[in-house]
Amino acid sequence: MSRDTSQRRLQISELVRQNGSVQVTDLSDRFGVSAQTIRKDLRYLSERGVMARAYGGAIDSHVVGPSSGEPTYEAKRGKHPTQKQQIGHCAAKLVTPGSTIVIDSGTTGIALAEALPNIDVTVVTNDFGVLAAVAPKTNIRLLMLGGELRRKNMAFYGGLTVEALDALHVDLLFLGVDGFDLERGITTHYEPEALLNRKMVEAARRVVAITDSSKFGRVCLHRIIPVNGLDTLITDHDAPAELRASIEALGVELLLA
Repeated sequence: MSRDTSQRRLQISELVRQNGSVQVTDLSDRFGVSAQTIRKDLRYLSERGVMARAYGGAIDSHVVGPSSGEPTYEAKRGKHPTQKQQIGHCAAKLVTPGSTIVIDSGTTGIALAEALPNIDVTVVTNDFGVLAAVAPKTNIRLLMLGGELRRKNMAFYGGLTVEALDALHVDLLFLGVDGFDLERGITTHYEPEALLNRKMVEAARRVVAITDSSKFGRVCLHRIIPVNGLDTLITDHDAPAELRASIEALGVELLLA
């Protein structure tokens, strides 16, 4: 490897460390080399664990973590249970009789499903845990999105799952969160989940993110939507004051459970 290449890669590493992410086009302009050369640099660095590749660039591996770093279903269930329960109860208050809602996969979504009153609403979900929580509530109509079961988080994904949303228009989407960053948006570990979530957003009149504050500042590989694509965010009181102000400045309603 030439000295110029070595120096450029060292500088790219430092830029990622400082900024959290880099873009191919920006690096190409900065160093005066082709996009193909920059992609080779990013591939080289990602193979050595310096960063993780993302669409159009790369993200600091210490921020995003490898896909194998996604917590297990059991681990997620055991984290921040009180906050998730409080968020679930707060979210349930937004649901009115006669409405149709989508509950995204995730343990906070399950907490919402458990908190839902047994009233005349329609719940659409791809999550096995949400199904189990809602099934005994006989006044709730339940639509399960089919597809292939991903056992890592006990939810269904794939082309069949996405296609099932094509004919649906819903009042509320309760969107679970793996990563929440003001600049990089709402992100997830699993690409098929990002694709499905974007379809859910298209189908919904109102998009409500439900997440405990541990997800703030975390970035995963696959972006769902920017933060200003939300209508409402429900989180706990540990959310930093500066983040609260930034959320509201974007025009997103903030509810603290």
